[in-house]
Amino acid sequence: MNYFTAIGWLGVILFVVAYLLLSIEVLDAKKDSYHWLNFLGALCLVINAISIEDNPTIVVNGIWGIIAIVTVLRMYSKKRN
Repeated sequence: MNYFTAIGWLGVILFVVAYLLLSIEVLDAKKDSYHWLNFLGALCLVINAISIEDNPTIVVNGIWGIIAIVTVLRMYSKKRN
């Protein structure tokens, strides 16, 4: 297994763990930890997809990551105000 494949698998694990923890109500979608897991999972999968030139995966996970990070930034912005 090469470095990029390992990063891709890490992304899969982060996505699955985030969804599992949300589903069993350990995490709440209104807390930043859920969105950080999604952002990091998306980032890992984008890195893997770039290495194999998988454009659809780059796009979907890029969008997923942007949504997650924008959500986190909005949460932090609301906390400061």
